[in-house]
Amino acid sequence: MMSFAPIALFVYNRPDHTRRTIKFLQQNFLSDESRLFVFSDAAKPGDEFKVTEVREMLRGIQGFKSIEIIERERNFGLADSIIDGVTRLTEEYGRVIVFEDDLLSSPYTLQYFNEALQKYEHEEKVMHVCAYMYPLKNASILQETFFYRAAGSWGWATWKRAWKHFEPDIDKIIKQFDEKKINDFSIDRSMNFWKQVNEFKHGKNNSWAIRWYASIFLNNGLCLNPAHSLIDNIGHDGTGVHSGRNSMYAVNISTKPVKYFPEKVEENREAYLEIREFLKHRKGNLWQRLVRFAREKF
Repeated sequence: MMSFAPIALFVYNRPDHTRRTIKFLQQNFLSDESRLFVFSDAAKPGDEFKVTEVREMLRGIQGFKSIEIIERERNFGLADSIIDGVTRLTEEYGRVIVFEDDLLSSPYTLQYFNEALQKYEHEEKVMHVCAYMYPLKNASILQETFFYRAAGSWGWATWKRAWKHFEPDIDKIIKQFDEKKINDFSIDRSMNFWKQVNEFKHGKNNSWAIRWYASIFLNNGLCLNPAHSLIDNIGHDGTGVHSGRNSMYAVNISTKPVKYFPEKVEENREAYLEIREFLKHRKGNLWQRLVRFAREKF
C-alpha cells in the first residue's frame, strides 16, 4: 500500500493567493489521504495585519487527512522557513511535497508526486520531482515526463536521501565550479543561474532554490519533469518575494493524469534543447522587453 507524502505549504502575507492555492489543493485526488503541514512565517514590521488574516483563514482548512499549522514566532524569511520545514518533514516521513502560497495545481498533481516518489525512491540519481514546466512550444513531441538537470521550485518533491545533500554554504558551492560546470549549470548560458549564485554570495538575494539546484547539479543528480505543467504560478503580479510582474511563465494547467514515467534515468536531450530554446527567447524581442519593463516598474 502506498504511503502518501506529507504536503508542506509555506505561507506569509497573501491571503487571497493562499486561499486559491489551498482551494486547488483540496480539489486534488489524494488530498483527503494526505497530511498537510502549513508553515506560517511571523510578520515583519508592517505586515502584521495580513499575516493575522492569513492565519485566521488557515484555521478553517478542511479536506485533508490531517492538518497541522506551524505559526512561526519570529520571522524566518522564505529561505530559512523552507529549509527548516523540508528538513523536519523529510526527517520524519522520508519524503515531502512542497508548495508555496501562489501555486495552482491540477487535480492530478498530488497523484503525480506520490507516484514519482514511490517509483524513484531508491534511485540515488533522481533527487527532485518538479510539477511546473515552462510553456514549451513543442511540448507535444516530448515524452510525458522526462529527466532534466535543473530543479524547479514551483511545486516540487524530494526524499530524505536527496535532501541530505543540500549545501547551504555558498562558498563551498562556488569552490566546486569551473568554467565548464558554470556553462552546463546555466543551460549553455541561456539562464541566469550562475548570476543568482553570485547575487546570493553578495547578499542580493536569499534564495534557497539556487543552492538546492547547485547541490543537485554538483552531485550529478537529475530532476523529473512533466512536459505539460501541473502547476501555474499566480505570484507574478508583483506580490511575491522574488517575483516581478510578468506573464512569460504563465501556462495552462494540464487536466490529465500522468501515465508515463521513464525507466532509464538519464537527461532527455530533446527536452533539454526545447527548454534551452524557450529560455533563450523567453523575454521576447526588444519591444516586448520594453513593455514588460514598463509594466514591472509602473
